[in-house]
Order: sequence, then structure tokens, then C-alpha cells
Amino acid sequence: MKYKDYYEILGLQRTATQDDVKRAYRKLARKYHPDLTKQSDGEDRFKEVGEAYQVLKDTEKRAAYDRIGGQWQNGQDFRPPPHWDEGFEFRGARNEGSANPDFSDFFEAMFGGADTGVHSRQRKMHTTRSAHDAKVARDLEGAYRGAHFSASGQDHHAKVVVDLADAYRGAQRSISLQMPVIDAQGHVILQSRTLNVSIPKGVRAGQHLRLAGQGGAGLGGGSAGDLYLEIAFREHPRFRVDGRDVSLDVPVAPWEAALGANVTVPTPDGSVEMTVPQGSAGGRRLRLKGKGIPANPPGDLYVVLNIALPPANTENAKAAYDTMRQAFNFDPRANFYG
Repeated sequence: MKYKDYYEILGLQRTATQDDVKRAYRKLARKYHPDLTKQSDGEDRFKEVGEAYQVLKDTEKRAAYDRIGGQWQNGQDFRPPPHWDEGFEFRGARNEGSANPDFSDFFEAMFGGADTGVHSRQRKMHTTRSAHDAKVARDLEGAYRGAHFSASGQDHHAKVVVDLADAYRGAQRSISLQMPVIDAQGHVILQSRTLNVSIPKGVRAGQHLRLAGQGGAGLGGGSAGDLYLEIAFREHPRFRVDGRDVSLDVPVAPWEAALGANVTVPTPDGSVEMTVPQGSAGGRRLRLKGKGIPANPPGDLYVVLNIALPPANTENAKAAYDTMRQAFNFDPRANFYG
């Protein structure tokens, strides 16, 4: 995937105001419009300009785009940094779901039909937002008829990253969220707020926690919207998560794998004892039932055995390996060549 420098495409600095964005788009859209341009690449440039405008005209998309930084070059190979959208608070869905052939892979991965990025969360909440928007429309219609004006606030959404141990035990966490707004000078800025959040035991990656009344303020006495927090797990150097199941690699000595052994295995909620069966091979997957993320039923913990070879870094160690070579009539490649 290639990085798109939307500011460069529109000929703007990153400090451009929203009015600057609008003026630049109008100028370039006329220049490259397929019915007006004589340039051979006019249609492609027109689409590129339109894509840049789709992002930079929208305060939320622009703020999300700005968060990945300006150190990338247009056309450079790119992959979004892990959890680049963590703690980013946004309002309801604005896009429809599927990919648009006029938009680049970069746009689709960040904002479109992919399973990552801001829009994927927006799409998941689209049904809720549609019902809310319909209610707002009815409220406005009543106001225009002379009725008392009252409208519920918008629901907001954000992604938060928690530790895997929080899913095992539950936790109280203080989280900081940032929401894009336009300041008096027309620049997109981020406003911060901090919330104390209860992370329930058994929470899953991708699950949404609803904080009632923590979304946008209502109008005319209307109730505030809700805040939906999408849960993600912080990357762990040891554990891997798949739904409610957790797995990890555990090193064992050759004699433990060959003869069997009892070993101590770490889990996100403390250590447990596990039996390595006699004759285990490297890569064998052992299941500890119910030791995954708590639930009803709970997930499982899978232990993958990695056979760790002692180093032959002393004369005694080399002699021991030579004794093994002579003791075993063993060819590790006996069936390798077919």
C-alpha cells in the first residue's frame, strides 16, 4: 500500500485551514475535470484531488489522518502504525460501507471498506446512528411546526487499548480521549478529556462498551448521547489472542520433550503447572482447558512447545553432544528427500 500525501496533492501546508482546503479543491477540481482538462492524466488527477478533499474537508478524517504523522512521502510504501487510532473520539457514521473504485487502497484501508481504521468502527455503528438520525429529524420537524425543540445528543465512538490481564481480572482505568474540533482560526485541533472506565472481566477484543450519557450534549433539554468504546488488547511479547483463546510458546529441553516433564507455564492471571507428555515433538500444541479469557464458557490456553537446544560452548558440552551422536542411530533427514 502506498502512502497518500493529501496536503501535497492539494498543494497545501499541513497548517491549512478548512477554508484553504475548500479553495484548493475547487481550483484543482476545475483544472482537472474530465470535461475541461486537456492533460492525459487529468482524470486520474481529478480522482486523486477528490480523494484528498474527502479526507481533509472532514474534521474527523483529517484529524485521524494527521495522527499518523507527516514524516511519510507521497507514494512511499506504508502500513499504519499499531493502534494509530487509539483514544480517538469521533461522532457517528458518515460513510456507507463498501469500497469505492475511485479511491485508493490507502483511503480504503484507513477510511473505507477495510476491517481496520476509523470507518470500520463507524460502519459497525451505522444502524444505531441511522435510528438516532431519524429521531433527530423528527425532533427538528416538530420544532419547525412550532413544537418544543428537543434533540438527543450524538453518540460518540472511540478505540481504547487495554492489557490482556484486564480481561482476566477486570480493572478500573483512566483513559484520555481526543476529539477533533475547528478552532476560531479555522484549524482542526484536538480537545482532550479524561474518563474513569470500568473494564469488565471477560471483555473481548472488538467488544464495545457503552458509557451512557458520555456522548454529545442534547439540545433543548434532550438527553446526551452515549459513548461507545471499542476494546483492543495491547500487544504482548508472550501471549497471542484469538477470540477468547490465548496461546504462547514455551521452551522445553530435549530431555523434557523426550522423557516428559512437569513445567511451570505463565498465564495472564498467574502461573500454572503443566505436564509435557513423553515423546513430545517441537511445535506440539497442548491445551489447558478454561485457562483462556473468562467467559461462559471460558476460552482455552494453548501452549506450543519449542525445543531449546543447550549451547555447545564448552568442551564438556561438546563431549556430551558427541556422546549423543554415537548413542543414537538417528538421521534427522531420513524422510526429508522422499
